[in-house]
Amino acid sequence: MTTMNEYAPCPFCNARNAEKIKFTWWGGLLGPKLLKHVKCLGCGKGYNGKTGKDNTTNIVIYSIVVAVVVLGFVLVLFTALGVLMYATK
Repeated sequence: MTTMNEYAPCPFCNARNAEKIKFTWWGGLLGPKLLKHVKCLGCGKGYNGKTGKDNTTNIVIYSIVVAVVVLGFVLVLFTALGVLMYATK
């Protein structure tokens, strides 16, 4: 639990009580930490605890970047596997 003034006020209800979120479905352990994501104890909505703004746009960007990186990694793995299989024939 955090102190009342550690985070910016909630952009939805203006409450000053918030708690740090450690894990989310969209960002696992790393996403909330990178985006300073907190949950308002007044209304229950998540936002950026540093800026006091909604994190939805940042979450979408983060998710797209992660998807592109994972897709690129999978593509490299399959390409390497194809080259390896071709080379061993």
